Amino acid sequence: MDELETRVRFYTDMGMDEKDFGTMVYDYPRDLGFLSLEEMNSKVQYLKEFGLSTEELGRLLAFKPQLMACSIEERWKPLVKYLYHLNVSRDGMKRMLLVQPTIFCLDLETVIAPKVQFLQDIGVRSDAIGNVLVKFPPVLTYSLYKKIRPVVIFLLTKGGVKQDDIGKVIALDPQLLGCSIAHKLEVSVKYFRSLGIYHFVLGQMVANFPALLRYNVDILRPKYQYLRRVMVRPLKDLIEFPRFFSYSLEDRIEPRHQTLVANRINMKLRYMLTGSDEEFAERVQEAVERRARFEAGKGVAETIPDAPETSEEEETTEAAAC
Repeated sequence: MDELETRVRFYTDMGMDEKDFGTMVYDYPRDLGFLSLEEMNSKVQYLKEFGLSTEELGRLLAFKPQLMACSIEERWKPLVKYLYHLNVSRDGMKRMLLVQPTIFCLDLETVIAPKVQFLQDIGVRSDAIGNVLVKFPPVLTYSLYKKIRPVVIFLLTKGGVKQDDIGKVIALDPQLLGCSIAHKLEVSVKYFRSLGIYHFVLGQMVANFPALLRYNVDILRPKYQYLRRVMVRPLKDLIEFPRFFSYSLEDRIEPRHQTLVANRINMKLRYMLTGSDEEFAERVQEAVERRARFEAGKGVAETIPDAPETSEEEETTEAAAC
């Protein structure tokens, strides 16, 4: 009885409450009595080397108790060495562990390595592989032949993405590999084709903004309608700047368009939507002053240069997590 109490306390001392502890034991009773206390301690200490706090470790083991049955020497150490080779940092491994702990129970040679090799084969640069795995850890748990490869084939065929671009597309947005072909990708492609966007043009748009196909049509439609009916912009403006769909209609697109209308000026979508409100206000002021000089005959009209690419943090992204 004393040993059982010690084992229970081993988990509860990590912040695991009664409910989580009960769920863990129900899902994987071996965690309570199969391993020696020495082995349990060694595995906990090894996992803490990834930077996990005691509380994070408790939640992790409650969610994936099978981790305790995985061998440090046969599973964890070879995987860590492999990930380091792919330039995955300790923090990156911590994220992978917290997001998809199952990875640390998979066989390296037969399950993980073939998927990494496939990513390299389709053109994902070797120095970008690690970032793909950290950004979207679930990719290593998907079936290569039933999930990953079919999505890539769909993007190359129905999605119009060129062979030369597919590696870049997956590197920038590996979440695409988690999308359902029938319920997400086909629906998105059908919608864009219905707008009159040609197959190869759609592929170029996806190459420029890979998250495009992950947006729900219900989010795309009102933005497109506003662009065409209210802003009276041609389709080519959208083709040139597909990232338009990443901005909030109410918080970014409408108010900035209204500002342009009030000041009787026009800008490319990229120039209109990127940057902070302060930067946008400066662009508007510069455009107004240029027009005033032109109307006064003191200068010539100038073309507003394109704005630099914005970071993702400046956008309001509504892409669905497939």
